[in-house]
Amino acid sequence: MFKKVLIANRGEIALRVIRSCKELGIKTVAVYSEADKESLHTILADEAVCIGPASSQLSYLKIPSIIAAAQVTGAEAIHPGYGFLSENADFSDICLDSDIKFIGPSANMINRMGDKALAKTTMKECGVPVVPGSDGAVKSIEEAKKVAAEIGYPVMLKASAGGGGKGMRIVNEEKELSKAYQTASTEAGAAFNNPELYVEKFIENPRHVEIQILGDSHGNVYHYGERDCSIQRRHQKLIEESPSPIVSEELRNKMGDAAVLAAKSVKYEGAGTIEFLVDKHSNFYFIEMNTRIQVEHPVTETIYNIDLVKEQIMIASGSPIETLPQKPHGHAIEFRINAEDPDHNFRPSPGKIQYLHFPGGYGIRVDSHVYNEYVIPPYYDSLIAKLIVWGRTRELAIVRSKRAFEEFTVEGIKTTIPFHEKVLDNENFKNSTYDTSFIDKEFLK
Repeated sequence: MFKKVLIANRGEIALRVIRSCKELGIKTVAVYSEADKESLHTILADEAVCIGPASSQLSYLKIPSIIAAAQVTGAEAIHPGYGFLSENADFSDICLDSDIKFIGPSANMINRMGDKALAKTTMKECGVPVVPGSDGAVKSIEEAKKVAAEIGYPVMLKASAGGGGKGMRIVNEEKELSKAYQTASTEAGAAFNNPELYVEKFIENPRHVEIQILGDSHGNVYHYGERDCSIQRRHQKLIEESPSPIVSEELRNKMGDAAVLAAKSVKYEGAGTIEFLVDKHSNFYFIEMNTRIQVEHPVTETIYNIDLVKEQIMIASGSPIETLPQKPHGHAIEFRINAEDPDHNFRPSPGKIQYLHFPGGYGIRVDSHVYNEYVIPPYYDSLIAKLIVWGRTRELAIVRSKRAFEEFTVEGIKTTIPFHEKVLDNENFKNSTYDTSFIDKEFLK
């Protein structure tokens, strides 16, 4: 087992990794930008190293500074968390060349499965159903138009690298494609340093369901059920739950088997998520793989009684997967609490938290890096906390969530808490008769 791990991230995920490391007896190194000097992960880690100014390009995305911090502090491994460099194949390779273990898949695995276009090709070779579209990235607007004409509109343009809704556009007809292509390509280039796009058929009114997998160096790959991530705004997930209300045990087994097959095909090691769209006829289509831990991993941890981050670290150290799959227990829902104003088009709301109180009680978990009088910087993702609620049934989880939000208090900034309270009162949410267009239909009319 590693003696010291550097966490190449910030916010709640940095804290999440620090906690699992502490339970494994591992010393931790936090890195931080000048804007994050007072962030909680710098306080709770055993050591902290400033790696640059506020801009993520000059700090959390600056590979030489992160490698230097690991070397200076004697860290044997780097955990990238999610976002930033977590799916960067070059970073994985540089860690290897620097004799530092990257807690995640190899560069080859990231390239095969983290690149959406290559992953789609791999899935087709494995016999996993995929959304119709281009074979790999398209090279030009003209090629994109040709593919779109063949598969029929509406289509989706997607960045080949990265995720989180960046570099993604829905195109309803040919006259919209050129502008959408240029915008998405520019956005993808800025976000992921890769402007390449691919084209796929846009499936209307689907559910977004993903399968959690773990693979180790001993050839073991297991899946830990599904998460329903259909409540999204601009392709950014806001609420996730597990099990999915629309997934039967038969469908869970089919999707899980497909995810395991895909991971085994590349000898995948680490935590990963295979994402699918599910239509109203329960047909499922592969859309992408995330070769990292997900923001929404706690819902799986809650109902499968597993520490996914601990498993990641142990797998990277050469150990076999410790916690084997079991039947899901109860129902869990995760709510992303963002520093945003939902009454004004979810505009960012950075600033000083003047008063903070987290909910508690049975079945309640809060993952967060903020505290009273913490100043939320304007430079990074707006996520400030995740509320994870467990109940024996989905109905009880919803009731408990409403109780938790009555206690959840954040003063000084705007948050998405009022939005979540409205969702919990929405009949389509309570009845699970929603899809990925839920927010547009119910709240942005």
